[in-house]
Amino acid sequence: MGEQPLDGRGILYPARLPTFHRVPAPAHLQNRIRWFWIPQWRVAPGRTSRQSVLPFPASNLVVYPDAVTLAGPTTRVSHRDLTGCGWVVGALLRPAAVRGLGFAPAVLRDAEVPLWRAGEPASVAADVPVAVREEGGPALEELCSRVRVAMGEAEADAAARAAATVAFAEWIETRVPEPDAHGDLANRMEDLIAGDGAITRIEQVAERLGVSVRSVQRVAQACVGLPPLAIIRRYRLQEAAQRLREDRAVTVSRIAAELGYADHAHLTADFRRVLGLTPSGYREER
Repeated sequence: MGEQPLDGRGILYPARLPTFHRVPAPAHLQNRIRWFWIPQWRVAPGRTSRQSVLPFPASNLVVYPDAVTLAGPTTRVSHRDLTGCGWVVGALLRPAAVRGLGFAPAVLRDAEVPLWRAGEPASVAADVPVAVREEGGPALEELCSRVRVAMGEAEADAAARAAATVAFAEWIETRVPEPDAHGDLANRMEDLIAGDGAITRIEQVAERLGVSVRSVQRVAQACVGLPPLAIIRRYRLQEAAQRLREDRAVTVSRIAAELGYADHAHLTADFRRVLGLTPSGYREER
């Protein structure tokens, strides 16, 4: 699993990023993991580095040096303040994997649920599904331990990151089943929306997948935790931010038209609702 070029979507302020790596999932797990992501940082004493991202509409299984969490889909920008030195290893989960773990992703919306934390008497959070809770803390502790041993310090090199993702992948493979028909449909929906910028309406998704609009709505809620239109808009908003950031010559109106927004005002309203500022404001602030 070699490291791959960074997909700029969702990264609002690239210049502020810590060292950031993305490692593709092995081929046989790409129906359960989209990729692994590994930030590493060393911030000067007394300083804080605020990282702002517009996350992909998905859930992430996240391993810290002393904890394992599940971060659900978000409806807004996410912030994380970094201090000192450290690392995190995360897996961007496919919709089928969230279903396979037994979680209802809508319950996780805008939340990061602790699954295991070192030193806490309760091995696993009470609302974790039985499929995860049955093995309890030991299985999650094993995951954390294997990743921590591989990563070592914040300066972990490519070989250490590869070892960490191999350990992570092996854990996922043994505990997350192959997608069922429902999970497979959810994965195909995600692939379609993520890969085709011309998709702007639910009806297009349903037609391309050969199912009803209601089926698309059900699978999106059950496996992603967001309405399908919110998933579409998140990808289009990520693309809008990337274009604003990388091409100062393109107008906001042109971006709005090419991404399926009714007009400049609708893109501006979406930007303000999710990012808290206008497209023009973001372009200048970056």
